[in-house]
Amino acid sequence: MSSNPYRALPAVDDLLARALELDQFAQESKKLLVAEIRGDLDDARDAIRDQALDGEAVTNFYVWERFLKRLIKRVKERHQRIYVGAINATGVVLHTGLGRAILPKEAQEAILDASGFTILEVDRLSGQRNRREDGIATLLKELTGAPAATVVNNNAAATMICLSALAKGKEVIVARGQLVEIGGSFRIPDILEESGAKLVEVGTTNKVHLRDYENAITENTGLILRVHTSNYRVVGFTSEVPVADLVTLGNKHDVLVMDDLGSGALFDLSPYGLPHEPLIQDSLATGAHVICFSGDKLLGGPQAGLIIGLEEPVTLIRKHPLYRAMRPDKLILAALEGSLQIYRRPEHVRELIPVIRMLTACKEGLGKRAQAFHNTLGELDAEIEVIEEGSKVGGGAYAVESLPTYCVAINPKDMSAGDLGEKMRRYTTPIFVRIKENRVLLDMRTIQPEQEETVAESLRSILKA
Repeated sequence: MSSNPYRALPAVDDLLARALELDQFAQESKKLLVAEIRGDLDDARDAIRDQALDGEAVTNFYVWERFLKRLIKRVKERHQRIYVGAINATGVVLHTGLGRAILPKEAQEAILDASGFTILEVDRLSGQRNRREDGIATLLKELTGAPAATVVNNNAAATMICLSALAKGKEVIVARGQLVEIGGSFRIPDILEESGAKLVEVGTTNKVHLRDYENAITENTGLILRVHTSNYRVVGFTSEVPVADLVTLGNKHDVLVMDDLGSGALFDLSPYGLPHEPLIQDSLATGAHVICFSGDKLLGGPQAGLIIGLEEPVTLIRKHPLYRAMRPDKLILAALEGSLQIYRRPEHVRELIPVIRMLTACKEGLGKRAQAFHNTLGELDAEIEVIEEGSKVGGGAYAVESLPTYCVAINPKDMSAGDLGEKMRRYTTPIFVRIKENRVLLDMRTIQPEQEETVAESLRSILKA
């Protein structure tokens, strides 16, 4: 046998020829099989290099039955869908990595109903073509009282198209403390530059006064922009100008005022222990000329950028060349309609909007669920207890607030908490957990009641007593 272990590796063509003889690979793409065989050989080369395998070990590695088992596993994993449902046990309600808002059942049903041919750009009564977002615009106007409304695919797009449509080539006045950066290095100054508008900063990081805005207004001022700083907080010696005062100033100088609310809320969460978040209705009541906000954060719907305001500026936004590139598809519109319809029945919002339900869940109820879940686990090879902890809102909303919650804490005996967390992520239904002080924490705030048995099954499977 050659002393060079690399020469003991079989040829790709030889492995492929044997694989193609098997019925289980009869329907597989030859290109896919070649890619997976090469991947397996690359793993073997890494093992030779890192573990100093000799030729005999390599030959044993490529005993046909062993290789076939690995190839079947690799091909199966290649066919697994990437965008699959997951269980969020982290306690972060609007978890960006896990898709933010859980859609209400009404929105899920609407997506299914709209997945085939659907009424999108045609009026069912007249048969004439219409605008695809008209239904959403009607709902938004009804729920907020706005004269006009439209929708794009996210709030970053909403900010971009508003600035470009209303202030391209003109100056936009923004308080220095509101020049935020959100996820993915999305920065307000960069968006202003890309929109063709010119940024004019006023005030300081912590303080801005009405006179700062007024002194900055020139003949080339196109817009006064207020950005709600939902993803961080400046405290202490601070001041900012209320939107109502900005509107008075804007009307005096014939300058539009835009209020970028970021998260955007139609439901007041302050009675449930969270600080008051500016409501969309409140912003409109101040007289703001244009308001934009997200659909998939505190609203609890799908990702979308919602724009409401006066008829003239909204019409300009709707007619902008970028609008077609930013408009949502039929599934998003259907899900958005399903979500917004619930807000027509305010008394059912807490019950039917999962985000609102999770954010307003009481600590005592979560404690009872945690104890009941603990009791169903039985004997496992781990130390398990119910502990008090804190949940997070997430999604760029409520930067520092912690919601009191109860977690089931698991300290596995024969593996690390990190290993248990990885095994739970790899479970049939991926389960994402929080790890703290070498314990896996399962936060009952974000685990849905119907998911508890799946989480319990995963633990029983992984931590057999």
